[in-house]
Amino acid sequence: MPWHFHNPVDVTFGEGALDGLPAAIGARRAVLVAFPEARALGYVDRVAQLLGGSLAGVVEDIEPNPDVAQVARLHTRFWRGFGDCDVIVALGGGSALDTAKVLSVSPPSGAFSELAKLLAAGSSFEPGRVKALIAVPTTAGTGSEVTPWATVWDHAANRKYSLHLRETWPEAALVDPELSASAPRSVTLQSGLDALSHALEAIWNVNANPVSDVLAVSAARRMWSTLPRLVERLDDRSLRSEAALGALEAGLAFSNTRTALAHSISYEMTLRHGLPHGIACSFTLPLVLERAIGRLPERDAVLASVFDVPLASTPEHLAAWLEELDVSTQFESYGVSPEESRALVESALAGPRGRNFIGETRG
Repeated sequence: MPWHFHNPVDVTFGEGALDGLPAAIGARRAVLVAFPEARALGYVDRVAQLLGGSLAGVVEDIEPNPDVAQVARLHTRFWRGFGDCDVIVALGGGSALDTAKVLSVSPPSGAFSELAKLLAAGSSFEPGRVKALIAVPTTAGTGSEVTPWATVWDHAANRKYSLHLRETWPEAALVDPELSASAPRSVTLQSGLDALSHALEAIWNVNANPVSDVLAVSAARRMWSTLPRLVERLDDRSLRSEAALGALEAGLAFSNTRTALAHSISYEMTLRHGLPHGIACSFTLPLVLERAIGRLPERDAVLASVFDVPLASTPEHLAAWLEELDVSTQFESYGVSPEESRALVESALAGPRGRNFIGETRG
């Protein structure tokens, strides 16, 4: 069958990649969207020094797992204060990058209320105005720097929204592993597990193709080897670089496949039980892997290339690996009863990400 791979993001990778920001901006005016701790870490000053007069302002009151009510306030403030700027520099982890993507587009009416309705309905639209986006990740996990998706949470309605437009692809990504060096163990672990999940989810996926497979296998093997050592040696620059590369490869892979069942389960685990995303999307990986094996011979062959043990024993092998990282693979550990977990999995299978999982009945 014919297949297609597309990713329009111009990627620069390596220590010192941030120094390429002035060239990426050119003669345009930029606004920096950054996570709250970025200023104390010196990142805001560094960007200001690099951009000089090209920097029009800074938005730094970004919340983890951005809620639609908070994003509404930021969106209104951004377009009123920086409507004449040309580009957003998004610096941070997934929450900062996702928030920047939402800020980068204005609906035809200009009112965020219209955008909120479109998000709730899952509808696409032609933005009335758009800002270019340059993504600078400071964690090695989300892959948001090379994907068009932005996740917004509606905690009041207990729902998760996904924004995905042609205009929300970043124009460029500057992946500088040095920027992740300040991440504590918890963030490093959760980010790395998110990247591993992206890689595996791109493999047991109905949208997988030969290019995404190469990227996903490389990412999974890289994170498998790197993450246990990195969480014990957080100041190891070589391991930070390996993790950043693995997260980038995983992002490139699932930018074309999207995620699948493990991520579909994760959204409810975060909404209902407050589980951090990296844990929520990874603790079920052995369960999903066991369910994936035997579905399709060609997918089995790709999965087998990730692990250095017989395929039949990989779910147990993966579970032991996660447990060594102090990540329980049991729903009960997170306050979820067997009855709720079964219902949660069945509901996840029926969702848009769950329907990407191989071998499931799709409407």
